[in-house]
Amino acid sequence: MPHKTHAKKLIAEYPEIRKLFGKNPYTFLIILFCVSFQLFISWLLRNQPWWLILILSYAVGAFACHTLFVCIHECAHNLLFKKKTFNSIAGMIANLVLIFPSSVSFQKYHLKHHSHLGIEAFDADIPYRWEAALINNSVIGKTIWLLLFPFFQMIRPARLRQINFMDRWTAINWIVQFIFMGLFIYLAGWKPTLYLFLSFLFSVGLHPLGARWIQEHFLTHGEQETNSYYGILNTVNLNMGYHNEHHDFPSIPWNRLPALKKIASPYYSSLKYHSSYTALLFRFIWDPTLSVFSRITRADKEKTEKKKVQSAKEPVEEIEKEI
Repeated sequence: MPHKTHAKKLIAEYPEIRKLFGKNPYTFLIILFCVSFQLFISWLLRNQPWWLILILSYAVGAFACHTLFVCIHECAHNLLFKKKTFNSIAGMIANLVLIFPSSVSFQKYHLKHHSHLGIEAFDADIPYRWEAALINNSVIGKTIWLLLFPFFQMIRPARLRQINFMDRWTAINWIVQFIFMGLFIYLAGWKPTLYLFLSFLFSVGLHPLGARWIQEHFLTHGEQETNSYYGILNTVNLNMGYHNEHHDFPSIPWNRLPALKKIASPYYSSLKYHSSYTALLFRFIWDPTLSVFSRITRADKEKTEKKKVQSAKEPVEEIEKEI
């Protein structure tokens, strides 16, 4: 993978990068704050008009939810605590106000995204072929795709191999989430629930923050596969815009990614990057040269290796038949 190659070269040239590896347990405080914030705002909206719920979910709730998604991402890489169990629990707490159970599943599938970047059979970040063909580069299609992006992501893991869809931790995540949401709906009512749902929907969809999915691996700068974003929204994004840096060194927590960029500035400064999510969002929707197909995909290495083994065996098998 290109990022592994980059990482080896950078470590050799800048050995001080190793000092950035580690954990950031303070991320858990961000989780507690964002979850509490969403619960507080949703409770205040229980008797408010629907239009206020819509505005606040887009202008406020989406940012809190996106931060929680990034925190779940940090938990997936075990960047909060030393014990994986504590990271999984922290991820499930962050998941509480995000409606659907996803933190444990994300951990399983996201790590495959790093190790098998661009391989359709392993990388859940790669759209289905029918999904890409359905949307293509239509303005309306791309708008709907962004709006419904969370649901497209939910169904992609069904095609992935070598990953058990349901295991003990996934079941715990589902049970905890369904119990929490059941109690929340019963105690708070439909308006606070609508606020949480819309906040979730906008946080990774038709919203400037939703442009992060385009920024990360869409071919917006020629053949450069991974792109970083250096803009003001990295505050709520927890520096996840530093995506080249993250893919090169996924063992570095979010708060140290700017330091990584500074250390290896000659390399990272030479790469193309984005500075505005809003501009990127509109570009993706209106630019006919950008579509859901605008991704680099790779051949499945396992299939290729099997074919090589089979082709190597075939002449031997023919000789054995003749003998």
